[in-house]
Amino acid sequence: MTLAWRHLPRTLRLETPSRRAPTTCPSLSGPFWTSVTKLGLHTKPRMPPCDFTPEKYQSLPYRRVLEIYQQHLSPMQTAYFPQPLLLHQGHMEWLFDHEGNRYLDFFSGIVTISVGHCHPKVNAAAGKQLGRLWHTSAVFFHPQIHEYAEKLSALLPEPLKVIFLTNSGSEANDLAMLMARAHSKNTHIISFRGAYHGSSPHTHDLSNVGPFKMTLPGGVGCQSTMCPDVFRGPWGGSHCRDSPVQTIRKCSCAPDCCQAKDQYIEQFKDTLNTSVAKSIAGFFAEPIQGVNGVVQYPKGFLKEAFELVRERGGVCIADEVQTGFGRLGSHFWGFETHGVLPDIVTMAKGIGNGFPMAAVVTTAEIAKSLAKCVLHFNTFGGNPMACSIGSAVLEVIKEENLQENSREVGTYMLLKFAKLRDEFEIIGDVRGKGLMIGIEMVKDKTSRQPLPREEVNQIHEDCRHMGLLVGRGGVFSQTFRVVPPLCVTKPEVDFAVEVFRAAVIQHMERRAK
Repeated sequence: MTLAWRHLPRTLRLETPSRRAPTTCPSLSGPFWTSVTKLGLHTKPRMPPCDFTPEKYQSLPYRRVLEIYQQHLSPMQTAYFPQPLLLHQGHMEWLFDHEGNRYLDFFSGIVTISVGHCHPKVNAAAGKQLGRLWHTSAVFFHPQIHEYAEKLSALLPEPLKVIFLTNSGSEANDLAMLMARAHSKNTHIISFRGAYHGSSPHTHDLSNVGPFKMTLPGGVGCQSTMCPDVFRGPWGGSHCRDSPVQTIRKCSCAPDCCQAKDQYIEQFKDTLNTSVAKSIAGFFAEPIQGVNGVVQYPKGFLKEAFELVRERGGVCIADEVQTGFGRLGSHFWGFETHGVLPDIVTMAKGIGNGFPMAAVVTTAEIAKSLAKCVLHFNTFGGNPMACSIGSAVLEVIKEENLQENSREVGTYMLLKFAKLRDEFEIIGDVRGKGLMIGIEMVKDKTSRQPLPREEVNQIHEDCRHMGLLVGRGGVFSQTFRVVPPLCVTKPEVDFAVEVFRAAVIQHMERRAK
């Protein structure tokens, strides 16, 4: 599909003509292609055109950037690649580095760019508000927060109508934990193994991905439970997932029945019976796990789990930080794909298209329980800039039909990657929904053991050299996370699939040598 705003004349810098115009963007060439051209019958992937020319980079030299990074910034090794990318400018689904090389962004700043880098309408809203009012704090009113609250609440079902605005997903989940305990007057909160809910002292304990666990004491009262992973877990079959693509595992289940779901529910009951108090505070779940590598649960699992939690006096929290705002295509919120109604919903990342913004949405009853316990206050939450940008993002998603684009283009991409899974022994699983896709790399399909990190790193680097940026996930960093901005098109998907195939072929050639 072609998005309407791309046909506007270039009367302002913020506006661009149709994306189908001849490209003036620099593309990758030279030594980057050397190994690809040795693929014999496999021709090098040709990057789709782009109608945007980046400004010339005129800031710090790359060597100086590395020096400052080593001397003054966090020592945590979070940057991808031995030579980290120095990014300079972004336009919709494209990124440009300091040398002018163009990349197709299929990671969206860790699932954060929803409507596209520097979208004209979002830029215009930000610029307008920037010249009017930046900040007030919650002790004064400003119209932007009220306008945004009305727009956001209209997208959520009853009784989820009370909104608390924060600045990050970690803050939002911290607040949701506090709400759950204040309302239930209980302590224990359950989350899945493989879950990621933030990096604050309290959400560290709620998150269950090894590298993010602390060696020092953190929050209290958090209990992990088995993740119902139908590919890597002990049970799974060929009808489990709400996805156009199922696992390679076979089962004897009828399409409307899932024995794997029943087995995982028994494990959940075991956690309730042995590892937490008789009454609990709540249960956190991502509709699809993000950091763990786009892990989907068996259909019907969350519905039964929510019922069990409520029987114990707990509330159910849907962490929509990565799955919300139409990314899954069929629904605006990930929890809707499971047929459940949470008591609390947290959201961040795509809510502001890269601007620091997050929210917790709950019922009036739970909000009142929190108010009885504490005077909750957030200096920057719901500031005029964030709310103006958030409103523009919601308008763009609706006006450009991006949820439907996510469904259509995402399904197209899933099926294309599934063909690669059938072609290559080291692609163990392709999964996901809409524009949230995971590609799990394995030694072989029989053992399903993770492909060694060093080998996955090589494939990742080759994709980068051919102009494609994807993310990583999974306990062993064995899964590629493919989560582009919602404005991506089918020709760009074709390019991404061709690049990934070429990178896998290069890896197989290295293995053969």
